[in-house]
Amino acid sequence: MRLDLKRLFLLAGLLCVAGGALWHMTRAPAPLDRSARLAHYDTPLPAPAAGLGIYYLGHSLIGPDIPAFVTQLAQAAGDARAFYNSQLGWGASLRTHWEPEEPIPGFDAMNHPPAHRPAKDALESGSYNALVLTEMIDLQDAIRWHDSGRYTALWTQLARKHAPEIRVYKYETWHQHLNAANWLDRIEHDAEALWEGTILAQAKAYPGVGTIHVIPAGRAMAAFARELQARGGLPGMPDTDALFTLTESGARDDIHPSDKAAYLIALVHYATLYHADPRGLPHHLQRADGTAAEAPAPEVAALMQQVAWDVVRRTPSTGVPQMAGES
Repeated sequence: MRLDLKRLFLLAGLLCVAGGALWHMTRAPAPLDRSARLAHYDTPLPAPAAGLGIYYLGHSLIGPDIPAFVTQLAQAAGDARAFYNSQLGWGASLRTHWEPEEPIPGFDAMNHPPAHRPAKDALESGSYNALVLTEMIDLQDAIRWHDSGRYTALWTQLARKHAPEIRVYKYETWHQHLNAANWLDRIEHDAEALWEGTILAQAKAYPGVGTIHVIPAGRAMAAFARELQARGGLPGMPDTDALFTLTESGARDDIHPSDKAAYLIALVHYATLYHADPRGLPHHLQRADGTAAEAPAPEVAALMQQVAWDVVRRTPSTGVPQMAGES
């Protein structure tokens, strides 16, 4: 009996050691500090070749229309072979998209051919040049409860396993527009504190992830909103409320972009992904279903194009060469 007890205690000790070692191997690595994560952007990316294939993974702040707008802009600029696919949900986190047992809210409503292609199958095909990821809102909840840094890393690792040269981007969005001043302040705070300083600092610390660039749509929305306020409104856009769509009841939505704001967001995607000046591109576009989108007035479109290009070129994490004089 004494020998059996000794063996039992020895076995229990070995199991504790093994369990501790396994926990050590699987726990999240320490996030990159600020200097280490910013060093990823010391050297800009080269401009991509034509025929850019983009995969979008996220929710209704990507929606079906923004990828369609980006493709139309690219084709108007001469990339006739540009294409995309996507997987979307209503408020879906990257964790929800990854875990097979978690249902994706709004999956049937949001995903239709030819745009939809199942996310893991798509990335395992190695057919894409760029992967655009975004995260559910509220972003603090995504970080706290949905392990956003880890799932950003998992999607990036999967993509790079099958296409080592794929460019991975985090699409920086915005939060609910409940108060205009607070909305602007939070966008500018969250870009560094949450999108880059938390999610990407965590994700880029995992092995096999490498550099993840940023599509600074939230910062572009804020920059345009400040211009809108400074000018006392613009044709068809009297204030920042006009950046958001109307619900079926006619009430103003507090987070989903109007067609006009979606055009601005698409310009930011295009400028970042293609390293290309969007000024002079068309502003009359079609939604993903083929219907005509509500176009901004010409002077509004011109300002959106300028703002998008300026924001992209002064944000090092886009991978686009910076504006002269910027640091």
